[in-house]
Amino acid sequence: MQLKLHPAQVDILLNLIYQPEAGFSELNTTDLSSDHFSFHVKRLVDTGLVEKTVQGRYRLTREGKEFANRFDTTAGVLEKQDKIGVLICGVKKEGRLKKYLIQQRLKQPYYGFYGFITGKARWGEAVMEVAARELKEETNLDGKLELVGIKHKMDYAKDDEFLEGKYFFVFRATELHGNLVESFEDGRNAWLTEEEIFKLEDLFDGVDESIKMINQAELVFSETKYKVKRY
Repeated sequence: MQLKLHPAQVDILLNLIYQPEAGFSELNTTDLSSDHFSFHVKRLVDTGLVEKTVQGRYRLTREGKEFANRFDTTAGVLEKQDKIGVLICGVKKEGRLKKYLIQQRLKQPYYGFYGFITGKARWGEAVMEVAARELKEETNLDGKLELVGIKHKMDYAKDDEFLEGKYFFVFRATELHGNLVESFEDGRNAWLTEEEIFKLEDLFDGVDESIKMINQAELVFSETKYKVKRY
């Protein structure tokens, strides 16, 4: 949930974005009374966005600077940004058949949809680390991971409202070993052929594109807008 700020608190942050520090009277550029304005300054200190120096002046904390970095100073709101994550496609051969590791999602949004393993990058985590962690957490498998492409997927509702955007670093996972977890709290895993995959009713948009991507030798970038069937 996003932090909700009073307009007076937004003004204080905007003031501090453009200078290293400021005194109380320098920050109070509104018509608020001293007590009222003091309340808003204290609120920002309590939330950890602003700190008071030993000289009695105010400045942004480390968290405040990160907040400012995501703050749209024109609109006065936090900027919304597309998510960064990984998409992992496990591949193996069974005789003449090529099979792909497919996962059915059992949580909202997109409950019940089938696709490849995905996961969000954590703060300060390298994408290869994300891929290895998500593969292990969601399948109990380890293997060889190769970056094969980057996908920018933009999902829209049927009324053209933008729902969310995601940048996926796409990995091909081979030489997999370990005991596959077929069912866990968030989903189910299964090895399926391409023919079996495209018989599934609730299939994520872009699965066909991901399969083409992992079967190509060169690094690929794709950017596609989709109207989702169900969110």
